[in-house]
Amino acid sequence: MQIGLLGPFQVTTDGGVVADVPGARLRGLLAALALQPGRVVPKSSLVDWIWGEQPPADAANALQRLVSRLRKALPAGTVDGLPDGYRLAVEPDAVDAVRFERLVRRARDGDGPQRVRLLREALGLWRGDPLRDVGLPDSPALDAAATRLERLRLAATEDRYDAEIGLGREADLIPELTDLAAAYPVRERLAMSLMRALAAAGRDTEALLVYQRTADALADALGVDPSPELSALHVTLLRGGTVRREDTRRTNLRAELTSFVGRDADLVAVGELVTAHRLTTLTGPGGSGKTRLATEAGRRMTGDLPDGVWLVEFAAVSAGGDVVQATISGLGLRDALLGDPGNAEPADRLVAAIRDRDMLLILDNCEHVVEQAAALAHRLLGECRRLRILATSREPLGITGEALWPVAPLGLPDGDATVAEVESSPAVRLLRDRAAAVRRDLASDAGTAMTMARVCSALDGMPLAIELAAARLRSMSVDQLATRLDDRFRLLTGGSRTALPRHRTLRAIVDWSWELLTDAERAVLCRLSVFSGGASLDAAERVCAGGAVEPGEVLDLLTALTEKSLLVAAGGVAPRYRMLGTIKEYAAQRLAEAGETNLVRHAHLAYFTELAEAAEPWLRRADQLTWLARLDAEHDNITAAMRGALAAGEA
Repeated sequence: MQIGLLGPFQVTTDGGVVADVPGARLRGLLAALALQPGRVVPKSSLVDWIWGEQPPADAANALQRLVSRLRKALPAGTVDGLPDGYRLAVEPDAVDAVRFERLVRRARDGDGPQRVRLLREALGLWRGDPLRDVGLPDSPALDAAATRLERLRLAATEDRYDAEIGLGREADLIPELTDLAAAYPVRERLAMSLMRALAAAGRDTEALLVYQRTADALADALGVDPSPELSALHVTLLRGGTVRREDTRRTNLRAELTSFVGRDADLVAVGELVTAHRLTTLTGPGGSGKTRLATEAGRRMTGDLPDGVWLVEFAAVSAGGDVVQATISGLGLRDALLGDPGNAEPADRLVAAIRDRDMLLILDNCEHVVEQAAALAHRLLGECRRLRILATSREPLGITGEALWPVAPLGLPDGDATVAEVESSPAVRLLRDRAAAVRRDLASDAGTAMTMARVCSALDGMPLAIELAAARLRSMSVDQLATRLDDRFRLLTGGSRTALPRHRTLRAIVDWSWELLTDAERAVLCRLSVFSGGASLDAAERVCAGGAVEPGEVLDLLTALTEKSLLVAAGGVAPRYRMLGTIKEYAAQRLAEAGETNLVRHAHLAYFTELAEAAEPWLRRADQLTWLARLDAEHDNITAAMRGALAAGEA
C-alpha cells in the first residue's frame, strides 16, 4: 500500500487500486498514523489530531469507531490496535512524506552528485500542498504538520540549489532561482544562491540588485539587516571579487533548435541502462534518431556527473581512421593535460588525462569505425574506472558487458485509431511539430490528421524521413506529399544545410548503410526485396542464394544484415526477416540496377509454387492446422507470386 500526503490525499493498494477513505476525520486519522509508520501513536495524540480542542465526550469510543471504519477501507491487517494506541503496519517508504524526510537526511551525508540526486528524488515526490484534501478544519496538530513539511520542502530546495551550484550548474538554475526568490523574498539562502549563479554567469549588476531587493524586503517585513554571510557576498561583488568557477563548462552538448518528440519512454530506459552498465550502445537504422536520443539522455545526466557529459563525433573520421585523436579533439583536451606528445602514444595520453574523471562519454556514429571504436571503448573502460560510455551505431560494438538498446521507429497509429489517437501518436506528433515550423496555415482537421498518418506509415515512422517530409510542406500540401511518396527518394531531399551530407536526403541515408556492406550482404539484401510480409529462413536460403552466395552462407548474411539494422528478425522459434519500406524500395532499385529482378522473382515464384503444391495433401490430414498456419504466414508472398506470374504471362 502507498500513501500520498505530499499533495492530494491518495491511498493506493498493492494492486494499483485507489482506496476510498471517505470523510475528513477518517483521512485525518490515517494521516496521523501514516506520518509515524510502524510506530504506536498514542490515543491522546490521535484525539488531538482529529478533534483539536473540541473532543467528543466519549473520545475513546469515538476514536475506536473511526479505527473500525478505517480498517474496512484498508487492506486487512493494516491497522494494529494496542493498549496504549494504534499502529499503521506499512513500510516507511510506503508513505511519501516519510520517504521524503529519509532521502533528505541521506542527502546531508552524500557527496556533490549523490546529494543532488537524492534531493531531486526527494523533491520529486511532491505533487502539491502537503496534507491537502484531508479537510480537518480545527486541527492545530494537522496544521503544524503541514507547516513543518512545507518548511522542510523549502529547506531541501535550498540545499539542492547549493549542491547544484557547487557542481557548476549556475547558469541553468537562474530562471528557477529568480522565480523562487520572488516568491520568498526574505529567504536569504535563495538570494545568495541566485547572486552566486548570476555572478558566475557574468551578470554582477543583476546580482547586486538581488541583494538590494532582499535587504529591503528584510527591513520591511522583519525590521532586520541581512545576515553576515549575505553581506559578505555583497561586499565581495562590490570590490570586484569573483565568485565564478573558472571551469564551469561540463559538457560540449549543443543546445537543440527543435523539440524532442515521441521518445519519453526510451529516454527513461536509456538513462537506466547507462546508470546500470558502463557501456551502452544505441543501435538502429540510419535516420532512426540514435544521436538525438543519446544527446538528450546525456543532457539529463549532466548534473549528476562531476566531470560532465561529452560528445565525440566519429562521422567525420574516415573508415579505419584515428578515433583516438578524434576523441582527444572532441574532449578539448589541452597539451598540458596530455603531457609531452613525444612521451607516449595518443591512447596512453588520453587514458592518463581522463583516468580519474567521473563522466559520460558519448561516442556517436561508430558504424564505419566499429572495430577501432570497440578497441578504444574497451581500453578506456578498462583503465578509467569511473567512466561510462554511451555509443550510437548501426551495429553493436560487440564487447562483453555491452548493454544494447534498439532505437525503433516512432510509434504509428493503428488502422482503426480515432482522430485523437492519430494526433497523439509519436510519429504524427513529430510531423505536425516540424511542419508547423515551416507553414502557419496547417489545418488541424480530421482529414489532415489521417493524411499525416498515411505519410508517417509510408515512411515507417522514421524520424529523419518524417523531418525531410515536413520540409517539403514549405511548397506543397499534405495531400500532395502523401500521393508522391511512391517516389520518396526523389521527393525527400530538403535536409538541413548544416546536417551531415548523409542526412540531407533520404537516399543519402540509405546509401551510407549500403556502402558499409560486403558484396554478399548487398546481394542478399537486394534479393530479399522481392518478398512481401517477410521471409522465413528456408525461403531466404532458396531465393537469395546464387552467384557468389552459397545457400549455407545465407543465415550468416541475414544475421549480419540484422546486426547492421537493415533487417528485423521477428518471431521466436522460427523468426521471419523483414525490412522497412524505405529499405525495401531502395533494395528493389539496386536489384533492378544489377539486372537480377526477373531472375530473383522467378526463384520466388518457384519456391512458393512448390510450397503450395507441397501443402495441398496435408490440408486434409491431421496436420492441417500446422500447414494452414504456415500458409497464412506466407499469404502476402503467395499473393505476390501469383500477381508476378500473371504480370509475366506465366499464369
